[in-house]
Formats: sequence, C-alpha cells, structure tokens
Amino acid sequence: MTNQGIISKYRHLLDLPSYTRIVTLFEGNTPLLKTDRLAHQFGGGFELFIKYEGLNPTGSFKDRGMTAAVSEAAGRDARTVICASTGNTAASAAAYAARAGMKSIVLIPQGKVAAGKLAGAAAYGAQVIQIDGSFDDALTMVIEITNKHPICLVNSINPFRIEGQKTSAFEICDVLGSAPDWLCLPVGNAGNITAYWAGFNQYNQVRSTGLPRILGVQAAGAAPLVLGHAVENPETVATAIRIGKPARGEQALQAAEESKGCIQAVADSQILDMQKLLAEREGIWVEPASAAGLAGLAIEIASGRLNPQGKRIVAVCTGHGLKDPDIITKDMAKPHIIPPKLEALEEMILDEKK
Repeated sequence: MTNQGIISKYRHLLDLPSYTRIVTLFEGNTPLLKTDRLAHQFGGGFELFIKYEGLNPTGSFKDRGMTAAVSEAAGRDARTVICASTGNTAASAAAYAARAGMKSIVLIPQGKVAAGKLAGAAAYGAQVIQIDGSFDDALTMVIEITNKHPICLVNSINPFRIEGQKTSAFEICDVLGSAPDWLCLPVGNAGNITAYWAGFNQYNQVRSTGLPRILGVQAAGAAPLVLGHAVENPETVATAIRIGKPARGEQALQAAEESKGCIQAVADSQILDMQKLLAEREGIWVEPASAAGLAGLAIEIASGRLNPQGKRIVAVCTGHGLKDPDIITKDMAKPHIIPPKLEALEEMILDEKK
C-alpha cells in the first residue's frame, strides 16, 4: 500500500479540528518486523515483533505526533512553533515546520543532545537554543512563553501530538489482526505510552481488537515513575528518555495499571547490550533509548515475572541508530588496513586464527 500519511489514512479516528490543514512527510506505515532469532535468544516459544519507528521521515516516532500538531497549527495560520527537546522532538518539529513554511524554535539542555539529532534540527532550519539546565527546565520555559505569546507549543502536552502518535497502535492491529498480548516500549516524557494505550482502547471499541498488557521501561538513572518521585538530575546514555519529570507521568502509570502491566527501570549497560544484540541478531540498528523496551522485556522474562509462552509480543523501537552514532563509533575498533592484493584479503578473511 502506498503511504499517504497518517492523517489521511486515519482521519476518521483522529480528534482533529475541521480547520486542520494537513502537513505531511508521509510518516507512518512503519514495518512490524518478526524477530525469531531474538525471540530464541529470550528462550523461544513466542512471537516477537519490532515496530520500527526509526523509519519515519526524521528517524523517530515523533513524526506521528508532529504531523498532527503542526497540521492543526497550520490550519489556524500559526507562524511559529516551539518545543523543548532532548533531540528527536527538535528534529521532527523543525522538519514539519519547514514543510508548513513556519518558523521553529527548539530549546535543548546543554551538552545532553546527541549530535545526529541536533544536526537534524539545524538542517531543517530551526533556531536552536541551549539552556544551562535540564529538559524539565526547558519545558517549563516553553510553556511559559507560549502562555504569553502567540507561539504554538508542540511538545507532547499538546493534545494533537497524542492523536497522531496513537496511530501506531492502529497499524499494529491492522497487521496482526488484533492487539498483541504485550506491548513493550521506552518511557521518557510519557507521551508515547499514553498515546499507545489510547489507540489500542479506541481500536478495540470500533474493531474489537482486544487490549495488550503494557510494559513501560525507563533508564535507571532517569526513572521517576519507578521511584515514585521526580529526578532532579537525570543521567543516562539513553538521551531520548533522559527526563526526570515526565509531563504525562500520571497517564503513563494509569496505562500500565489499566492494562495490568507495569513500568520498570533498566541499567544503561543493559540498554547498550540490547542495542548491540538487536543489531547483530536481526539487522535492526536503533538509538540506545529504543532498546530500553526490549531490555526490560528480557529482564521480565528471565526473572519469571513474564511468561511469554504462546504469546505475541511487540516491542516499539522509537528511533534509528543514526540518531546517536557516537555510542557505537567511540568504542569501535579501527578497521584493519591491508594492501590492495588478493593474497592479503585471503589471509585476512580465510585465516581461522584471525
């Protein structure tokens, strides 16, 4: 099926104003990849799928919500959008604003944004401003300025972001024919887990697709929903979920509770190990935060808290590995250099000792 963008495809299910003017980069329709080798690594006996959101236009799931938020803003002739971001929202907001002919402004925490994400925001023409503070400080600032001036806030507290992001749940049901038994995903500002739960509930009402149990996963150094309180100085290699005070934290907890699921935390080392395993076993390279859901799933299965036997499980991988390549390249061994001769190549690749 030719991609038409999520608003055109699912408009009848989205709560968007009639004045909405569609701004699209043909987001959505991302692949649901069956990963048998990875499932075997976890013990086998179940079906494991990856919803690879890194193949959206700007490389992350944020494009789903951004097409909705910017389309609504374009419909009322907004001229400027603004967001706080750890990287992915910045790139997405800048791209869709450029597509709509708007100005974009992004606030980022100083020194805590992956180069690939910052480059995206700059390439799309955003005005990028770093603050000497955290993401939560940046979010407070953009909320304050949009309350005072006619600038459109496009962070996930914008309700139209949720409308766009819930379409991924629709797509999963369309492919599988029903909701999976479990959905696993990383949790940062908690907009995505909120959107998925809303989407599955809505599809179940109109198509009787059933509901999944939800496993939300935070990084141990930025796990306010697990700890039960805000984290003032969150730290994690998974920069996309380096958030200490999720804007939709209560809704995330509600989604986990209503689905009979849970929210847990995993160590950075477990996230990075899973990122590597997913790439080497299945050819799917994701940014570190994207591997958090799978890392949490592995822990739940190994501990016996989650019995996967006979189940269908979907793990959402939210961003492409090219968003944060430094994680890989900084520890990468330098390539061997050989002379341009067949004998040298044979010696290098056929010598079993090497």
